[in-house]
Amino acid sequence: MNQMAYRSDIPKRTYLGKELKDYKRYKDSLERDFNERCGYTCCQQIWFGGKRNFQIDHFKPKSIYPDLETKYSNLVYSCSYVNRAKGADNATYLDPVDVDYNLHFYRDDLGNIFPIEGSDSAKYMYIRLKLYLKRYSIIWMLEQLEIKMEQLRILIEKTDNEEVKDLFVAITFKYMDYKKYLKATL
Repeated sequence: MNQMAYRSDIPKRTYLGKELKDYKRYKDSLERDFNERCGYTCCQQIWFGGKRNFQIDHFKPKSIYPDLETKYSNLVYSCSYVNRAKGADNATYLDPVDVDYNLHFYRDDLGNIFPIEGSDSAKYMYIRLKLYLKRYSIIWMLEQLEIKMEQLRILIEKTDNEEVKDLFVAITFKYMDYKKYLKATL
């Protein structure tokens, strides 16, 4: 099995406005800054029911660091599974913005997440956040499928083979109909 980069979309914190009294009001900014993805798993929010089902993680727990509760620099856009698994744990986590996760995690050919040998924080996060769950590799594979479909679409536009074009259209429509269904139920 090959070791592949963990993620290509690197999140950033760009909010420069005044500090808000309610951290939940940062959700739109976090959604943009984290590319509509979980900061820890890099999974797109659509596969978890969209923005309404995504949560805001306090990188340093608000129960231990109440002064950081509304600091944008302490917030991470997160899927509910990871946020709940992390809870108020105050272990040494790797900040998804400040740390290059590609130096601590990798994916295999099937999209499974693994910690890189020698990164104790990554090993801890792998277990605590349950990064080994199949849902994360399935989502990664679906995203890879979309990338390949787009590459194939470009190639098919250059062919005169109607049978190939029809097959591609049928597969693509079926897949896109399912994504539209998911979005409509959000």
